[in-house]
Amino acid sequence: MDIVSCSNNHQPDKMREQEGVIKYRLDHRQQSFNPASPLTGLNAWRTVFFRLGLIGQCVDRYDNIGFGNISQRLEPGSHQFIVSGTQTGHIEQLKPEHYCLVVKAEPEKNRIQSLGLCKPSSESLTHACIYARSPAIQAVIHVHSPEIWRQTQALNLPHTPPDIPYGTVEMAIAVKQLFQSGNMRHASIFTMLGHEDGVVSFGNTPQSAAWELIKQLSLAIGIEQQSNNE
Repeated sequence: MDIVSCSNNHQPDKMREQEGVIKYRLDHRQQSFNPASPLTGLNAWRTVFFRLGLIGQCVDRYDNIGFGNISQRLEPGSHQFIVSGTQTGHIEQLKPEHYCLVVKAEPEKNRIQSLGLCKPSSESLTHACIYARSPAIQAVIHVHSPEIWRQTQALNLPHTPPDIPYGTVEMAIAVKQLFQSGNMRHASIFTMLGHEDGVVSFGNTPQSAAWELIKQLSLAIGIEQQSNNE
């Protein structure tokens, strides 16, 4: 299995053993591909979140395993999407070979088909589930923000249950249920309470998904600063 994402130091040992690995069945072809559109905008936002510490790899976080990923639908109407690859968290500016193409995703079968010079991130199953909810969704960003995650209730953010681990069929089902319940009707962001610090946003462009994350981060920091001053 490939080491990706992060381990959860506050979860039971049984769950910790599963963190940081690809949990879906992966059929991957090791070959280059040419995206239909440039990755410049997507990659720029990925670098922004790297510099903010929301995507990356740190020796004092998650057992020094990379965290966070970003994706973009290949083209309008397509079920395929481009996602940052496994084991790229430590790189500030990704190159085209650090992205791969998810050709087909079947969340209910826990299966992904992909191609590229690297393999897709462990959260690709969740990305696929989000894209399946609406053709208007063109970009998905998964970051690790302790502030947003801690303030889930104060910010009234939709969230997946604390007993649902990342990168699983159960997580894909939980995300689907969030949309079906209507909780996502007025939101384009949710937290993953079973995945330490995990936050996901989406939008019709990488910029709109990014702005939602930055807005919620600002609000969460404000809540914590006010609490510290009381």
